[in-house]
Formats: sequence, structure tokens, C-alpha cells
Amino acid sequence: MEITARVAEEAPQPIPSYLERHYWWAYVHPNAVRVFERQWLVNLILWGNFSRLRDVALESLGNPIGGRTLQVACVYGNLTRRLVDRLAGGACLDVVDILPVQLENLARKLGPAPGTTLALSDSSDLTAPDAHYDQVLVFFLLHEQPLETRKRTLAEALRVTRPGGRVLLVDYHCPHPANPMRLIMTPVLRLLEPFALDLWRDEISAWLPAGAQGLHVHKRTFFGGLYQMVEIKRSADT
Repeated sequence: MEITARVAEEAPQPIPSYLERHYWWAYVHPNAVRVFERQWLVNLILWGNFSRLRDVALESLGNPIGGRTLQVACVYGNLTRRLVDRLAGGACLDVVDILPVQLENLARKLGPAPGTTLALSDSSDLTAPDAHYDQVLVFFLLHEQPLETRKRTLAEALRVTRPGGRVLLVDYHCPHPANPMRLIMTPVLRLLEPFALDLWRDEISAWLPAGAQGLHVHKRTFFGGLYQMVEIKRSADT
């Protein structure tokens, strides 16, 4: 299968230290895939909101989704399968991840997927050329990265997006003060997601490259403010 062959051909890359230290249990260890690759569990982790967030992201990308799309990092659950199913004729999807085990798992989930390529790549140092993609999707990745890596990931996503294109980000957000999930999620995130509370303190726009121009940022929040989708559009003349 083309996808599996592409994964096998890529040279191994060092696993970032923050992934090995904080997320070995969720992504790095092979047993992580066996535990977490369950649709019901992914939905439970997001308090029943996975399908809603998946669908609003896909609707924002279009139906059908045309042009060149980049998904930065694999995602447990059926997000990528649904994305592939919405690709227009002649459209293409590239999915990059730093972990071979995650790409291999995604290849098994997708099966034959025309127009789709999986490749090993660091989100903070993408190999794609400038302005290569029409849209870039980053789904629940930023909260797993330390600040400097997060900034580089955003800078790289913007770099590879063409003028007139957009970057779509879905992730955690600071819930409204009256939202009871605030009391529940504070200790959970402190224990399991050591960088996630950064998204409670700051707007994603605060981490965009210094001096970036021609960017139009639009944010929507969901589930009492606990989740957000941020769309960053590049002006056509930048």
C-alpha cells in the first residue's frame, strides 16, 4: 500500500524530549495505540465533544475539500478518515507526525486512500516548501507542546500555507468562570497535560510570529469555553 511504503521509506527522526518525558504513555509506547485508538474513548476524553469538534473543523475546510491540505500530527479516532472521505477529485492530503508508531497506526486505519500521503516530520521544522498548502489543520496538538516548540509549529504552519490560504487550529481554551468543567479540568490538565494550561492563560494569536502581517484571526469557542477553533487566514497579497 502506498501509504505504508511511504512511512517505511522515511528516515527515523529523534523523538522530542518533551514527548518522551510527558507523553510516552499516550503516544510513544506501542501499547498506547492499543489503549487509545478507540472512538468511544477519544470522545469520552473530550467529554463527548470529539464528533462536534471534528465536524466543525471539517465543515470549515469545505465539502468537498479541494486543493492541498496538510494535517499536522496524527489524531486518534476517525478525524482523518472523515477528512479523506471529503476530498474533492484531484485534491490531496498530507499527514505528518514525528512518531512512526502513530503513522503506522493511521495507515492501518485509512487503508487505501488515494491522494493521501503520510510522512515523518517534525511539526516545528516541516520539510514542505513555502506556500505549498491551501489549508493546514492542527487538531489538539498545541496543548501538548512547550512554548517555544508551539511557536515554531505555528510559524511553520503559516510558512507552508499559501497567500489566501488558512491555518485551522482546534484545541483547549479557558472555560467560562461559571463552567463546572473548570474545577474538574484544572487538576486533570496539571497532572496529565503539563503545557495545556498555557491555552487558558494566553490566546493562540499571542504565539504567532513577531512581525507577521496580513493575518486575519477568527476564534469560536465550544462547551462553555473549554474548547476553541481558531482560523488564521493569510491575505492573498502577502
